[in-house]
Order: sequence, then structure tokens, then C-alpha cells
Amino acid sequence: MKKVRKAVFPVAGLGTRFLPATKAIPKEMLTVVDRPVIDYVVEEAREAGIEHFIFVTGRNKGVIEDHFDVQFELYDTLAQRGKDDVLARMQRMQPIAGQTSFTRQQQPLGLGHAVWCARDIVGHEPFALLLPDMIMQAEPGCLAQMVSLYEKTGGNVVAVQQCDPAEAHKYGIVGRGKAAGPGFEITEMVEKPPRGKAPSNFYLNGRYILQPEIFDILADQKRGAGNEIQLTDSMLTLKDNQSFYAYPFAGRTFDCGSPEGFVEANIAFSLLRDDMKDRIGGTLAGLLAEAEATLKRRSRA
Repeated sequence: MKKVRKAVFPVAGLGTRFLPATKAIPKEMLTVVDRPVIDYVVEEAREAGIEHFIFVTGRNKGVIEDHFDVQFELYDTLAQRGKDDVLARMQRMQPIAGQTSFTRQQQPLGLGHAVWCARDIVGHEPFALLLPDMIMQAEPGCLAQMVSLYEKTGGNVVAVQQCDPAEAHKYGIVGRGKAAGPGFEITEMVEKPPRGKAPSNFYLNGRYILQPEIFDILADQKRGAGNEIQLTDSMLTLKDNQSFYAYPFAGRTFDCGSPEGFVEANIAFSLLRDDMKDRIGGTLAGLLAEAEATLKRRSRA
């Protein structure tokens, strides 16, 4: 069994749900507290033992490459001003030379196409795929937990979480088979099943460990939902010849691709900060009390 050394981050999306904020700033560089969203996802991959970070970018995404580069002038200024804590934090997140690769997805043809664009950099070895919109709260991180399952099962591993069964038609849903360690075998995968027809309420939450044979399938994959090349369609084909396992993730997942999830992530991560939790918690309590009082006045009017 080959070790999972490489991770792919598809960051070519336009971020239309965040316009006008994302007109000039990639959505992946919007900050949750004081770090860009992409920082949290890369940190999760690094914790899981990933050695090579592959970014599938698009136009106007050069700032992501700059973010993971060395900025000598800034580092020197921080050192001269004695801001050693800030400097050390920035150096810790800095990939070493040769650890990052960037490739372009020239057309927005879907997640499957974005993954296919990384084929030559990944080569013939298993790889992790992390959707950068989704950031997780858990110790250890979601991908590290998945790697532990992969080391027992091999094959392909996806992270799943449970949703309200009434909402299953909004997600990619997997069917639950027999147990495999802390996870289970996947019997089927359905992208946005009709209401009442979902095989379970376990949905794909944006973390994958895939075998390289997926690239050959993606090369000939026809467009699916949204007239895009869907990764799930190719995973279904791969499942005919390889095992798929699901890891039920018990932590919190925030969809930072939506304004609501982005705000929730900022609140949740700020409450984990010793220097912020008391003030943020007090502010939230005050805002909730004011909102409840306003609603009561409106109901009496």
C-alpha cells in the first residue's frame, strides 16, 4: 500500500456567492478570524502527513501562490520590530522549497475536470483531495482520521457526515455497507437523489483519498449535472473495480463557500481563541438578548 503523500486543492472557482467581495480577492483568501480559509485546509493536510501540496488555480488566483511563498521584506521587518511570535507563526505555515505545485484549470468545467488537471503532478500514486470551501474543527483533523482508516483498508476513502434525512436530496449521498474499522464499506453513491430515494443520510463532506486510476476515467468522463464533469460520476465507475470506504467524521464542518457558513466559521474559530472568546461570547450573548427583546416588541405591536 502506497503512502498518501500528495494533496490536491481545487481553487479555481469564481466565488460568485461572495460578490462583490471576491471581485478582486479569491474566495480562498477571505479570512476566518485572522487566517485565509485556504490556510486552514493546508494545515489539515500537513497534519495528516501530506508532503506535496498541489493547487489547481485559475485566473486572478496568483495571490494564493504569493501567500505560500517567502516574503523576505516582511519577515525582515517583523524580526527588526521584535514581533517574534508573529514571525514564527508565519514561518511554521511556510512550505519548504519544492513542496508546492500550481497548475491551471483554464475553463470552469467542474470538480472532476479540476482534479484531472493535476494528473501529471500526482502521477501514479494515491492522493488526497480537499475542497477548500470546507474547513473542519476536530483534533486530530478530518484527513488525519481518514488516513488512519486508509492504512487499514487501502482502496478509496471518503469522509461523510449525517444530515437531516429530509435534506438528503441536496447532497452527494452514499449507501452504507458492512463495517470496516471505524468506517464502513460504500455500497452506492448518488448525487442529489430524489426526495425520499436516498440510500442513507450520509453525505460527502469534501474530503477524499483516491487512487490514481480515477484520472483515466476522468479523461473520458462525459459532462453530467450542471453540464460539468462531475467527480462523483467517475468515482461511480472506479467503484466497479475498486473498494470505497466511508469515514464518518464527527467534528464540525463549515461551508465557507456560503456567506452563512463563512460567518459561522468566524464565530466558531474565534470562540476557540483564548484572546477572543470572552469578548466574542459576551457580544453574542448581548446581541441574542437584544434580538429576542426586539422580536417580543414586534409580536406585541
